Amino acid sequence: MPGWPVLAAAVAGLLLFWFLPSRHAPAAPEVAYSKFYDFVQQGKVQSVTLQGQTAQFELKAPEKIAGHEQKHLATSVPAQDTALLPLLHDKQVEIHVAVEDVSWVQNLVASFLPWVLILGVWLWMARRAQRSLGGPLGFLRGKSHKFERTANVAITFNDVAGLKAAKQDLQEVVGFLKEPDRFRRLGGKVPRGVLLVGPPGTGKTLLARAVAGESRVPFYSISASEFIELFVGVGAARVRELFQEAKSSAPSIVFIDEIDAVGRSRGAGFGGGHDEREQTLNQLLSEMDGFTRSDLTIVIAATNRPDVLDPALLRPGRFDRRIVLDRPELDARRAILGVHSKDKPLAKDVDLESIARNTPGFSGADLANLVNEAALAATRRGADAIEARDFAAAYDKIVLGELREAKLDPKEKHRVAVHESGHAVTAYFVPEAEPLQRVSIIPRGMALGATQQVPAADRHIMTVAELDARLTVLMGGYAAERTILGDISSGAENDLKEATRLATRMMANYGMSKKLGAVYYEHESEHPFLGQMIATESGTSDATVATIESEARAELAGALARAVEVIEKHRAAIDRLVQRLVEKEIVERADLVTILGEPAGTETAQPSGTDAPCTEPVLPPIEPAHGAKAKAEP
Repeated sequence: MPGWPVLAAAVAGLLLFWFLPSRHAPAAPEVAYSKFYDFVQQGKVQSVTLQGQTAQFELKAPEKIAGHEQKHLATSVPAQDTALLPLLHDKQVEIHVAVEDVSWVQNLVASFLPWVLILGVWLWMARRAQRSLGGPLGFLRGKSHKFERTANVAITFNDVAGLKAAKQDLQEVVGFLKEPDRFRRLGGKVPRGVLLVGPPGTGKTLLARAVAGESRVPFYSISASEFIELFVGVGAARVRELFQEAKSSAPSIVFIDEIDAVGRSRGAGFGGGHDEREQTLNQLLSEMDGFTRSDLTIVIAATNRPDVLDPALLRPGRFDRRIVLDRPELDARRAILGVHSKDKPLAKDVDLESIARNTPGFSGADLANLVNEAALAATRRGADAIEARDFAAAYDKIVLGELREAKLDPKEKHRVAVHESGHAVTAYFVPEAEPLQRVSIIPRGMALGATQQVPAADRHIMTVAELDARLTVLMGGYAAERTILGDISSGAENDLKEATRLATRMMANYGMSKKLGAVYYEHESEHPFLGQMIATESGTSDATVATIESEARAELAGALARAVEVIEKHRAAIDRLVQRLVEKEIVERADLVTILGEPAGTETAQPSGTDAPCTEPVLPPIEPAHGAKAKAEP
């Protein structure tokens, strides 16, 4: 690189400037300044030649210096001595002043060295910026990555476990890229854009690369956030550059990840609709709609926020096919676990079917992380194979969090045991509740304890009775503290929050209130995949909101009454479970059956409304549904 030789030459010149010996270095013997001063006062000095801080002088008569007769001597003169010149005049010493003779090399270095250093640094920085940006106008270019089908990226649909429906839909895209004439002969048009929609970690990017691997065409991958820069117009230029490169190597696939970063609805930005994000979106719309019929370029985009995309992106001719990638079902989870564990040694006690059954709501990325954490747990033990206990430890770490160093005192530990026993007993004896799997009072993450329930099968809708049972279990910890200990604590905060949210949705969204009827009220909106509630400006009147809250409060009161009834009826079973939890801190399913007995005389949760099923899928949460949380500050 040219910058380095220039810098090296500049440094060499600097060293030459500082260390080049002077041509007029004194050759006469040097004496102390005090000795020279005595010679002047005694009138023995004939002449003095001053050059900088050096004085060379000639004596009127030779003096014996260091055993030799000397007439020409030298000394160093301090700059602060103002009495020297008057003394020389008084003694009538002949004074000569010599101008320092600087070599031409030193003059040249002194004149040009600063400019050489500035030029060298500028060239070095310019060359570095040019290399990182790809040329003088490199900031206009996108940061897309092109992948060809090689041994390193030979991903096909066989490498994607589950997602059968999504892979079937994408087979048409693969067939079009492989045999475009077959589709043209019948006049069919393959979608120009495919939008992959789903929660994080469900394999959207992997599926897009599998399409490229199956069709054996170039695959261009870029994140939508990389289009946006500080300068207005850069994003649009990057979109043009990306699509020009993709068209030049057609047939090809352009994959835009997290397209909601640039594809949000227009009109919400600043600058009257002329901000950088909207200009980038306009260019993207133009590029996608400008494809000709012979253009073999397919655009695949991924997002987990389809609700914020601009309607122009979703119209026919652009992203006219939407493929939803949901969290995997039981069979898909079993296949995903098999893919991620095929190159890892598993012990004989590892049952992937059981692990898949106990991980509802896990995405593909969650399952991959589960296998990896199990491998790390086995490595920490120094084992040669991954055992079932390693998967159990990995599950607890992912779902419940890391073990907390803080230890509970006996009184607080007993309260947490009572709280979790209330959840466990209501989950065990209410028939519509999800099966009880395990109870723990080991502090993990933000929870002081947890009651784990695992559904018998993957669920997508829930009836009134099932939702009432879930509310009863959620209120079980609160009811146990109030019934057995006589007072309540802040440990039920998370249970009350979840129960209130569920009861409100039952009344406002699911039509399960006799007073409100079969009406949907936009009381709160929910993220389409993450399950997070978002406050919205709705048209619901204050009176209706008050009715919703009143009905939800009545529903929660009924759930609390059912929980208290179950706890009072099975008080002996709760006492046994509390004692075992205090001793062992964790009780598994087999021990729970022994402690609580067979749930023959189960309680029936009385529904509060009609038996109409819930119309919206209720995904099991990854977080523990129940558990005593850390005490809130007052």
